[in-house]
Amino acid sequence: MSRPLMVSVLSALILFILLSLSFVYVFPPETWAELWDKTVMGVPFLLFVSVVSLLIGIASGLMLDFVWRKQRQVVMQALEQIEHGEMGELWREEPSPELQDLWRQIEKLQTQWLEQTKRVQKLAAEKVEQEERLVERILSEERTRLARELHDSVSQQLFAASMMMSAITETMPPDDEQQRKQLKMVEQMIHQSQLEMRALLLHLRPVQLKGKSLQEGMEELLTELTGKVPLEMKWKIEDVPLDKGVEDHLFRILQESLSNTLRHAKAKTVEVLLIERDGFAILRVTDDGVGFDVERSKSGSYGLQHMYERAAEIGGTLKVVSLKGQGTRLEVKVPLVYKGG
Repeated sequence: MSRPLMVSVLSALILFILLSLSFVYVFPPETWAELWDKTVMGVPFLLFVSVVSLLIGIASGLMLDFVWRKQRQVVMQALEQIEHGEMGELWREEPSPELQDLWRQIEKLQTQWLEQTKRVQKLAAEKVEQEERLVERILSEERTRLARELHDSVSQQLFAASMMMSAITETMPPDDEQQRKQLKMVEQMIHQSQLEMRALLLHLRPVQLKGKSLQEGMEELLTELTGKVPLEMKWKIEDVPLDKGVEDHLFRILQESLSNTLRHAKAKTVEVLLIERDGFAILRVTDDGVGFDVERSKSGSYGLQHMYERAAEIGGTLKVVSLKGQGTRLEVKVPLVYKGG
């Protein structure tokens, strides 16, 4: 039997006994048989008391059943809320005394579930970060290996071919103009391939400064390029105090910019500037190459878009100005935040 049904039966029985005893106390019969003869509103007393007791008992049971069903529904909703991972407020009203102990257990369960969810999410985030660091390390090592192999093989062979073509061109008879032009074209193709190789090596070489300051890394990179590419390299680099993350991003932007210049600009001169002015660190790269359409390249060039994103990641802005036949100027401005300040 359910609890509401038991309450109904007990309520009817107790009420029947109370009403009967009250009537007997107020109107004591001479014999018990008189109880069958007494009437209330034309109904035999015993029948009247039985019906009234039963009706009141049923009403009490139904009311209790309604209350318990409502409380059970609230409990089930709270458990379903926890099951579905909804960590909002479980109860907006004061629970009934019968449910307070149960409700404390439910709230404790919700708190434990929430803490467990936080721990699981933290472990997942840490795992992803570890995997990203591992992939980044493997990629860096592979890029370094590939750059070294290209430099030791293909780059050296291109240099040797260029030297041989120069020697052959100079020993050609002066009257063989057609063959001289063809050899000159081959020499220019080798020269362009060398520039492409230098640009590729800039992409593949380790992008971290590896303990050097930005000033030291830039000067080392530009000095190395001066002896390897047919460009006039000019630079002015100040010792600007920057965080390591900002230095690394600026160094990568410089590499990407120089790589694009070597591959596409057909420039004769490149100027690099790193200065501090009016609370900003300014990196500027200027060439006298063929120029390009900035708006068209902004959406289609991965390298250019990547530089814009790097500048934004360090709170800076990147501006590119280029005119056809007049060269290109790239400028990055980063708000200067002194170390320890």
